[in-house]
Amino acid sequence: MKYDPIKRSLGNVFNKTPFLRIMFYKMLDVLLLRAWHIRKDLKQWAKTAPSDAAILDAGSGFGQYDYYMSQLGKEWTVKGVDVKQEQIDDCNAFFTKAKLNNRVKFEFCDLTKLDEKEKYDLILSVDVMEHIEGDEKVFENFYKAMKPGGMLLISTPSDQGGSDAHHHDHDHEEGATGFIDEHVRDGYGVEDITQKLKRAGFKDVVAEYTYGRPGSLAWKLTMKYPILMLNASKLFFIILPLYYILVMPFALVLNYFDVKLKHKTGTGLKVKAFK
Repeated sequence: MKYDPIKRSLGNVFNKTPFLRIMFYKMLDVLLLRAWHIRKDLKQWAKTAPSDAAILDAGSGFGQYDYYMSQLGKEWTVKGVDVKQEQIDDCNAFFTKAKLNNRVKFEFCDLTKLDEKEKYDLILSVDVMEHIEGDEKVFENFYKAMKPGGMLLISTPSDQGGSDAHHHDHDHEEGATGFIDEHVRDGYGVEDITQKLKRAGFKDVVAEYTYGRPGSLAWKLTMKYPILMLNASKLFFIILPLYYILVMPFALVLNYFDVKLKHKTGTGLKVKAFK
C-alpha cells in the first residue's frame, strides 16, 4: 500500500489557501499519534534550547513539524530537506505565502550525502529511517552536522510490527505486501538502533517504545482502516467525516494514554541521541 496517492488527494484539497493548509497541519497534529510524541519532546527541548536554535528537519514531507517548530520558537531557523522535489516546492510556496520563509526553508537532499559540519542544535527525523538502506551513513552525517550538545530526535517503526509489513504463512503468493510497501526494513530493535547511533559517534542514546496497546489500536482506527477504505474506493471520502466523528473520541483517549504510559513493547520507537 502506498501513502502518496492519498497524500496528493488531501494536498489538493488543503492547498487552496494558507488557512486551509494550517488547518490541515492542526488536523494531523491531532490525528497522528507520532505527532503527539514528537510535540511532547519538542516542548521539553524548547525549555533549554538556544533562542536562535538552528534545526534540520531530515525528511520534511508536508512540512507539518516545520510549521509547528516555527510557532514554538519564534527566532528558530528551520531547514526542511526531502528527496521529493514536488514536496519541497510545495512547502516553499506555502511558507512564502504564510510569510515564514525568512526562518523556514526547504531544499532537496539525499541524507546519505548530507555534508554539513556542526550546524544544527536539533535534527528531527520522523518516519524516515525505515526508508533508507544506508542508515548508518545517515547517522554519521547527522552526527557531523550537529553542534556539540545537540539532540537528534527520531520517530520510526519498531521491529515489533511497526511497519505492519510482517508476512503470515498464507501471504507469500506473488504480489503480497504489508500495509506500507515503501519500507526497506520492517523496523528497528532498541538495541539495533542504539548500537548504530553509538557507532556513528553518539554517546548518550535513549530509545523507548511508542504505539503500545492503546496507540496501536488508535492507529488502526484513525489511519490503517481509513486508508484501506480510500484505496479501495474514493467514494469513502464521502463517509469519512462521519467515520471520524464516531471514532475520534475513543482514539484521542487512546493517544493520551499512549503518550503518558511507558511501554514494554510497541510498534513504534522514539529515539533521542545527544552529541
